[in-house]
Amino acid sequence: MASRFLLILLAFLSFGLNPIWAQQAEYDSNYVEVHPELFVLRFYFSKKYSNLNINVPDQDRNLIYRPNSGNNLGLGFTYQKFTLNIAGPVSFLNPNRQPDFPKYLDLQAHIYPRKMIIDVFGQFYNGFVLSKDQLLFSDQNYLREDIKLRKIGLNVNYLFNGEKMSLQAAFNQSHIQKRSAFSPFVGFEVYGGKVSGDSLLIPSSEQLDLINFQRMDYFQLGPNAGAAGTLVFGKGFFLTGVTGVNLSTGYSKWENGSSQKKWGVFPTFFLRGFAGYNSRKFSINANYVWKNLGLVEDAPFDQGVLTGNYRINFIYKFSVGKSFERKFQKFNPMQWISKD
Repeated sequence: MASRFLLILLAFLSFGLNPIWAQQAEYDSNYVEVHPELFVLRFYFSKKYSNLNINVPDQDRNLIYRPNSGNNLGLGFTYQKFTLNIAGPVSFLNPNRQPDFPKYLDLQAHIYPRKMIIDVFGQFYNGFVLSKDQLLFSDQNYLREDIKLRKIGLNVNYLFNGEKMSLQAAFNQSHIQKRSAFSPFVGFEVYGGKVSGDSLLIPSSEQLDLINFQRMDYFQLGPNAGAAGTLVFGKGFFLTGVTGVNLSTGYSKWENGSSQKKWGVFPTFFLRGFAGYNSRKFSINANYVWKNLGLVEDAPFDQGVLTGNYRINFIYKFSVGKSFERKFQKFNPMQWISKD
Protein backbone atom coordinates (compact mmCIF):
# COMPACT_ATOMS: atom_id res chain seq x y z
CA MET A 1 0.00 0.00 0.00
CA ALA A 2 2.79 2.44 0.93
CA SER A 3 4.70 1.91 -2.33
CA ARG A 4 1.57 2.44 -4.43
CA PHE A 5 0.74 5.60 -2.57
CA LEU A 6 4.27 6.96 -2.99
CA LEU A 7 3.97 6.50 -6.76
CA ILE A 8 0.66 8.40 -6.78
CA LEU A 9 2.15 11.18 -4.66
CA LEU A 10 5.19 11.52 -6.91
CA ALA A 11 2.92 11.74 -9.94
CA PHE A 12 0.95 14.57 -8.34
CA LEU A 13 4.17 16.35 -7.41
CA SER A 14 5.60 16.03 -10.92
CA PHE A 15 2.40 17.32 -12.51
CA GLY A 16 1.68 20.05 -9.99
CA LEU A 17 5.01 21.52 -9.00
CA ASN A 18 6.85 21.86 -12.32
CA PRO A 19 4.59 24.57 -13.76
CA ILE A 20 4.46 26.26 -10.35
CA TRP A 21 8.19 26.86 -10.20
CA ALA A 22 8.25 28.07 -13.81
CA GLN A 23 5.86 30.95 -13.18
CA GLN A 24 7.24 34.48 -12.82
CA ALA A 25 7.11 35.57 -9.17
CA GLU A 26 5.77 39.08 -9.82
CA TYR A 27 3.89 40.75 -6.98
CA ASP A 28 1.95 43.98 -6.91
CA SER A 29 4.55 46.32 -5.40
CA ASN A 30 1.79 48.32 -3.70
CA TYR A 31 1.08 45.27 -1.54
CA VAL A 32 4.27 43.19 -1.32
CA GLU A 33 7.97 44.02 -1.04
CA VAL A 34 10.39 41.42 -2.40
CA HIS A 35 14.05 41.50 -1.32
CA PRO A 36 15.95 38.65 -3.02
CA GLU A 37 19.25 40.35 -2.16
CA LEU A 38 18.76 39.87 1.60
CA PHE A 39 20.02 36.87 3.56
CA VAL A 40 17.33 35.88 6.09
CA LEU A 41 18.88 34.20 9.13
CA ARG A 42 16.55 32.63 11.71
CA PHE A 43 16.78 31.13 15.19
CA TYR A 44 13.61 29.39 16.28
CA PHE A 45 11.74 27.18 18.73
CA SER A 46 9.41 24.60 17.21
CA LYS A 47 7.43 21.42 17.70
CA LYS A 48 6.11 18.97 15.12
CA TYR A 49 3.72 16.16 15.88
CA SER A 50 1.01 13.83 14.64
CA ASN A 51 -1.37 12.62 17.32
CA LEU A 52 -3.69 9.65 16.98
CA ASN A 53 -7.13 10.59 18.29
CA ILE A 54 -9.53 7.75 19.22
CA ASN A 55 -13.08 8.80 20.08
CA VAL A 56 -14.72 6.69 22.78
CA PRO A 57 -18.39 6.08 21.81
CA ASP A 58 -21.09 7.12 24.29
CA GLN A 59 -18.48 8.82 26.48
CA ASP A 60 -17.43 12.45 26.56
CA ARG A 61 -13.72 11.75 26.10
CA ASN A 62 -11.01 10.96 23.57
CA LEU A 63 -7.87 8.87 23.83
CA ILE A 64 -5.00 10.91 22.37
CA TYR A 65 -1.78 9.04 21.64
CA ARG A 66 1.06 11.56 21.45
CA PRO A 67 4.45 10.87 19.84
CA ASN A 68 7.73 11.26 21.69
CA SER A 69 8.68 14.23 19.50
CA GLY A 70 9.48 17.00 21.99
CA ASN A 71 10.32 20.69 21.65
CA ASN A 72 13.07 21.71 19.24
CA LEU A 73 15.71 24.40 18.85
CA GLY A 74 16.63 25.25 15.30
CA LEU A 75 18.67 27.39 12.92
CA GLY A 76 17.81 28.21 9.33
CA PHE A 77 18.08 30.68 6.48
CA THR A 78 16.34 31.86 3.33
CA TYR A 79 18.33 33.24 0.40
CA GLN A 80 17.73 33.39 -3.37
CA LYS A 81 14.38 31.60 -2.89
CA PHE A 82 16.06 28.68 -1.11
CA THR A 83 15.13 27.87 2.51
CA LEU A 84 16.85 25.42 4.83
CA ASN A 85 15.94 24.79 8.48
CA ILE A 86 17.58 22.27 10.82
CA ALA A 87 16.23 21.60 14.32
CA GLY A 88 16.24 18.94 16.99
CA PRO A 89 14.96 18.29 20.53
CA VAL A 90 17.10 19.45 23.44
CA SER A 91 16.97 17.97 26.91
CA PHE A 92 16.25 21.10 28.96
CA LEU A 93 13.10 21.79 26.91
CA ASN A 94 11.86 18.18 27.21
CA PRO A 95 12.07 16.94 30.82
CA ASN A 96 9.28 14.38 30.27
CA ARG A 97 10.47 13.00 26.95
CA GLN A 98 11.14 9.23 26.95
CA PRO A 99 14.92 8.77 26.43
CA ASP A 100 14.76 5.11 25.34
CA PHE A 101 12.00 5.37 22.72
CA PRO A 102 12.95 4.68 19.08
CA LYS A 103 13.87 7.56 16.81
CA TYR A 104 11.38 9.21 14.46
CA LEU A 105 11.40 11.31 11.29
CA ASP A 106 8.99 14.15 10.56
CA LEU A 107 9.44 15.82 7.17
CA GLN A 108 7.15 18.76 6.51
CA ALA A 109 7.50 21.20 3.61
CA HIS A 110 5.29 24.28 3.55
CA ILE A 111 5.92 25.98 0.20
CA TYR A 112 4.20 29.24 -0.69
CA PRO A 113 5.19 30.59 -4.12
CA ARG A 114 3.08 33.33 -5.71
CA LYS A 115 -0.54 32.19 -6.17
CA MET A 116 0.10 28.75 -4.63
CA ILE A 117 -0.20 27.05 -1.24
CA ILE A 118 1.65 23.71 -1.06
CA ASP A 119 2.10 21.46 1.97
CA VAL A 120 3.94 18.12 1.85
CA PHE A 121 4.05 15.61 4.72
CA GLY A 122 6.26 12.57 5.25
CA GLN A 123 5.89 11.45 8.88
CA PHE A 124 7.37 8.30 10.39
CA TYR A 125 6.75 8.20 14.14
CA ASN A 126 7.83 5.37 16.43
CA GLY A 127 6.66 5.28 20.05
CA PHE A 128 3.58 6.92 21.59
CA VAL A 129 2.33 7.87 25.05
CA LEU A 130 -1.22 7.90 26.39
CA SER A 131 -1.22 10.23 29.41
CA LYS A 132 -2.65 9.01 32.71
CA ASP A 133 -5.20 11.83 32.93
CA GLN A 134 -7.05 10.21 30.00
CA LEU A 135 -7.29 6.80 31.72
CA LEU A 136 -10.13 5.86 34.06
CA PHE A 137 -8.51 2.82 35.65
CA SER A 138 -4.81 3.69 35.84
CA ASP A 139 -2.66 6.34 37.55
CA GLN A 140 0.35 5.87 35.25
CA ASN A 141 1.11 6.95 31.70
CA TYR A 142 0.61 4.20 29.14
CA LEU A 143 3.90 3.86 27.23
CA ARG A 144 3.94 2.10 23.85
CA GLU A 145 7.29 2.30 22.11
CA ASP A 146 6.09 -0.32 19.60
CA ILE A 147 3.31 1.82 18.10
CA LYS A 148 4.15 3.20 14.66
CA LEU A 149 2.37 5.96 12.74
CA ARG A 150 3.02 6.58 9.06
CA LYS A 151 1.53 9.49 7.14
CA ILE A 152 2.34 10.73 3.63
CA GLY A 153 0.35 13.59 2.17
CA LEU A 154 0.14 16.46 -0.27
CA ASN A 155 -2.03 19.60 -0.21
CA VAL A 156 -1.99 21.94 -3.24
CA ASN A 157 -4.08 25.09 -3.69
CA TYR A 158 -4.37 27.96 -6.19
CA LEU A 159 -4.51 31.42 -4.56
CA PHE A 160 -6.60 33.70 -6.78
CA ASN A 161 -5.22 37.04 -5.53
CA GLY A 162 -1.69 35.80 -4.99
CA GLU A 163 -0.12 38.83 -6.63
CA LYS A 164 -1.37 40.96 -3.69
CA MET A 165 -0.78 38.53 -0.85
CA SER A 166 2.49 36.83 0.09
CA LEU A 167 2.33 33.86 2.44
CA GLN A 168 6.13 33.84 2.33
CA ALA A 169 5.99 37.15 4.18
CA ALA A 170 3.98 35.44 6.91
CA PHE A 171 5.78 32.08 7.00
CA ASN A 172 9.50 32.65 6.35
CA GLN A 173 9.65 36.49 6.21
CA SER A 174 11.55 36.60 2.91
CA HIS A 175 8.92 39.12 1.72
CA ILE A 176 7.15 42.00 3.46
CA GLN A 177 3.38 42.47 3.27
CA LYS A 178 2.81 46.24 3.04
CA ARG A 179 -0.98 46.36 2.90
CA SER A 180 -3.82 44.13 4.02
CA ALA A 181 -5.04 41.61 1.43
CA PHE A 182 -7.50 38.74 1.05
CA SER A 183 -7.84 35.84 -1.38
CA PRO A 184 -9.99 32.72 -1.83
CA PHE A 185 -8.33 29.50 -3.02
CA VAL A 186 -9.21 26.08 -4.43
CA GLY A 187 -7.21 22.89 -4.76
CA PHE A 188 -6.94 19.25 -3.76
CA GLU A 189 -5.23 17.02 -1.23
CA VAL A 190 -4.28 13.36 -0.90
CA TYR A 191 -3.19 11.42 2.19
CA GLY A 192 -2.37 7.84 3.08
CA GLY A 193 -0.77 5.92 5.92
CA LYS A 194 -1.20 3.51 8.78
CA VAL A 195 -1.06 3.07 12.56
CA SER A 196 0.10 -0.25 14.00
CA GLY A 197 1.38 -1.92 17.17
CA ASP A 198 2.67 -5.29 18.32
CA SER A 199 -0.63 -5.79 20.19
CA LEU A 200 -3.98 -4.03 20.65
CA LEU A 201 -3.48 -0.29 21.05
CA ILE A 202 -5.87 0.51 23.93
CA PRO A 203 -4.90 -0.86 27.38
CA SER A 204 -7.12 -3.73 28.54
CA SER A 205 -7.70 -1.94 31.87
CA GLU A 206 -9.93 0.58 30.06
CA GLN A 207 -12.41 -2.17 29.11
CA LEU A 208 -12.85 -0.83 25.57
CA ASP A 209 -12.54 -4.11 23.67
CA LEU A 210 -15.28 -3.05 21.23
CA ILE A 211 -13.18 -0.22 19.74
CA ASN A 212 -9.73 -1.77 20.19
CA PHE A 213 -7.52 -2.57 17.20
CA GLN A 214 -3.93 -3.51 16.40
CA ARG A 215 -3.59 -1.89 13.00
CA MET A 216 -5.39 0.72 10.90
CA ASP A 217 -4.70 1.68 7.27
CA TYR A 218 -6.18 4.68 5.50
CA PHE A 219 -6.20 6.47 2.16
CA GLN A 220 -8.20 9.51 1.03
CA LEU A 221 -8.21 12.35 -1.47
CA GLY A 222 -10.49 15.09 -2.70
CA PRO A 223 -11.01 18.78 -3.56
CA ASN A 224 -10.74 21.64 -1.11
CA ALA A 225 -11.52 25.34 -0.91
CA GLY A 226 -10.92 28.15 1.53
CA ALA A 227 -9.69 31.68 2.08
CA ALA A 228 -6.51 33.44 3.17
CA GLY A 229 -6.13 36.93 4.56
CA THR A 230 -3.48 39.22 6.04
CA LEU A 231 -4.18 42.22 8.23
CA VAL A 232 -1.31 44.73 8.32
CA PHE A 233 -1.33 47.39 11.02
CA GLY A 234 1.08 49.76 12.73
CA LYS A 235 4.52 49.75 11.11
CA GLY A 236 5.27 46.15 10.24
CA PHE A 237 2.82 44.23 12.46
CA PHE A 238 0.64 41.58 10.81
CA LEU A 239 -1.94 38.86 11.40
CA THR A 240 -2.43 36.15 8.75
CA GLY A 241 -4.96 33.35 8.67
CA VAL A 242 -5.54 30.55 6.15
CA THR A 243 -8.54 28.22 6.45
CA GLY A 244 -9.34 25.32 4.13
CA VAL A 245 -12.06 22.65 4.06
CA ASN A 246 -11.61 19.42 2.12
CA LEU A 247 -14.25 16.92 0.98
CA SER A 248 -12.44 13.59 1.08
CA THR A 249 -13.24 10.26 -0.50
CA GLY A 250 -11.37 7.30 0.89
CA TYR A 251 -11.31 4.27 3.13
CA SER A 252 -10.16 3.05 6.52
CA LYS A 253 -9.29 -0.55 7.37
CA TRP A 254 -9.02 -1.96 10.89
CA GLU A 255 -7.48 -5.20 12.15
CA ASN A 256 -8.16 -6.68 15.59
CA GLY A 257 -8.07 -10.44 15.02
CA SER A 258 -10.37 -10.01 12.04
CA SER A 259 -10.39 -7.10 9.61
CA GLN A 260 -13.01 -4.70 8.28
CA LYS A 261 -12.84 -1.94 5.71
CA LYS A 262 -15.15 0.94 4.86
CA TRP A 263 -15.25 3.60 2.15
CA GLY A 264 -16.82 6.98 2.75
CA VAL A 265 -17.07 10.69 1.92
CA PHE A 266 -16.33 13.12 4.76
CA PRO A 267 -14.85 16.59 5.50
CA THR A 268 -11.37 17.43 6.84
CA PHE A 269 -9.85 20.79 7.84
CA PHE A 270 -6.57 22.66 7.43
CA LEU A 271 -5.77 25.80 9.46
CA ARG A 272 -2.71 28.07 9.37
CA GLY A 273 -2.09 31.09 11.58
CA PHE A 274 0.77 33.64 11.59
CA ALA A 275 1.34 36.73 13.73
CA GLY A 276 4.21 39.07 14.49
CA TYR A 277 6.39 41.93 13.34
CA ASN A 278 8.30 41.98 10.03
CA SER A 279 10.64 44.66 8.64
CA ARG A 280 13.64 44.88 6.30
CA LYS A 281 16.04 44.16 9.20
CA PHE A 282 14.23 42.13 11.84
CA SER A 283 11.25 39.86 12.38
CA ILE A 284 9.72 38.27 15.46
CA ASN A 285 6.73 36.05 14.83
CA ALA A 286 4.81 32.90 15.67
CA ASN A 287 3.50 30.36 13.13
CA TYR A 288 1.05 27.50 13.58
CA VAL A 289 0.06 24.92 10.96
CA TRP A 290 -2.65 22.41 11.97
CA LYS A 291 -4.25 19.63 9.92
CA ASN A 292 -7.30 17.79 11.23
CA LEU A 293 -7.29 14.58 9.20
CA GLY A 294 -10.51 12.90 10.22
CA LEU A 295 -10.81 9.33 8.95
CA VAL A 296 -13.68 7.19 7.70
CA GLU A 297 -15.94 6.09 10.57
CA ASP A 298 -17.43 2.64 10.91
CA ALA A 299 -19.19 2.16 14.25
CA PRO A 300 -17.71 1.78 16.76
CA PHE A 301 -14.43 2.90 15.10
CA ASP A 302 -13.90 6.68 14.97
CA GLN A 303 -10.32 7.99 14.66
CA GLY A 304 -8.39 10.96 13.37
CA VAL A 305 -4.76 11.94 12.80
CA LEU A 306 -4.09 15.47 14.08
CA THR A 307 -0.90 17.03 12.69
CA GLY A 308 0.66 20.24 13.94
CA ASN A 309 3.75 22.38 13.50
CA TYR A 310 4.22 25.48 15.58
CA ARG A 311 7.23 27.78 15.57
CA ILE A 312 8.50 30.98 17.20
CA ASN A 313 11.04 32.77 14.98
CA PHE A 314 13.71 35.37 15.72
CA ILE A 315 15.03 36.69 12.41
CA TYR A 316 17.80 39.00 11.27
CA LYS A 317 18.13 40.10 7.63
CA PHE A 318 21.28 41.47 6.02
CA SER A 319 22.98 41.99 2.67
CA VAL A 320 25.87 39.79 1.52
CA GLY A 321 28.78 40.54 -0.79
CA LYS A 322 28.82 39.95 -4.53
CA SER A 323 31.35 37.14 -4.15
CA PHE A 324 29.09 35.19 -1.79
CA GLU A 325 26.10 35.86 -4.05
CA ARG A 326 27.86 34.40 -7.10
CA LYS A 327 29.17 31.35 -5.23
CA PHE A 328 25.80 30.58 -3.65
CA GLN A 329 24.03 30.87 -6.99
CA LYS A 330 26.20 28.09 -8.43
CA PHE A 331 25.01 25.62 -5.78
CA ASN A 332 21.47 26.90 -5.20
CA PRO A 333 19.08 24.03 -6.17
CA MET A 334 16.36 26.57 -6.97
CA GLN A 335 18.19 27.53 -10.17
CA TRP A 336 17.29 24.12 -11.60
CA ILE A 337 13.56 24.51 -11.03
CA SER A 338 13.03 28.23 -11.52
CA LYS A 339 14.17 30.54 -14.32
CA ASP A 340 13.21 33.85 -12.70
